[in-house]
Amino acid sequence: MDSKAGDLFSAEPADAAGSGGVVGKLWLPKGLSASVAKEWFDRRRATIRPWAGFVDHRKFTKPRNFGELCQRVVRNFDTYNSNYTFIFLGLILYCIISSPMLLIALAVFVGAFYIIHLKSLESKLVVFGKEVTGPHQLGLAGAVSFPVFWLAGAGAAVFWVLGATMFVIGSHAAFRELEGGSEMEELFMEPV
Repeated sequence: MDSKAGDLFSAEPADAAGSGGVVGKLWLPKGLSASVAKEWFDRRRATIRPWAGFVDHRKFTKPRNFGELCQRVVRNFDTYNSNYTFIFLGLILYCIISSPMLLIALAVFVGAFYIIHLKSLESKLVVFGKEVTGPHQLGLAGAVSFPVFWLAGAGAAVFWVLGATMFVIGSHAAFRELEGGSEMEELFMEPV
């Protein structure tokens, strides 16, 4: 896996000559690579709290007042940040897998980007007398696949994922008792 020869996602320029006419590497924005994504994922996985404690139903209570609710939300977001990230990613995955049209739309987008990328490897891709750069290729693939995303209801899927994430994570953060429960500080408000 350490070999760069099979790495399709690299910021380095493609070398089609050495591959016998076979496809080179895909273009990704600078700073975004498989190693950066893997490092981010590994950091998140290392800081995840145990799931058994995360969903322990005995640790869920109703907050006494609005101040305690706010304090719980802030501190639980800090404590369970990685768990919440994986819940968000799981909801995205569920939404994509449960919608066949969305899967088709994603396949059209990836296919359009791949075909445009292949064409640009053969020769410079020129549209209206101007060379099409990597970011513009991605935009062109998006424009080609936009009607399919629209027909698949991608907008509704995005808002469903955001709403479900806010509900699940917000409910957990609001009703999950803080770690070290008796050390909880009260928020005092002074009259103005």
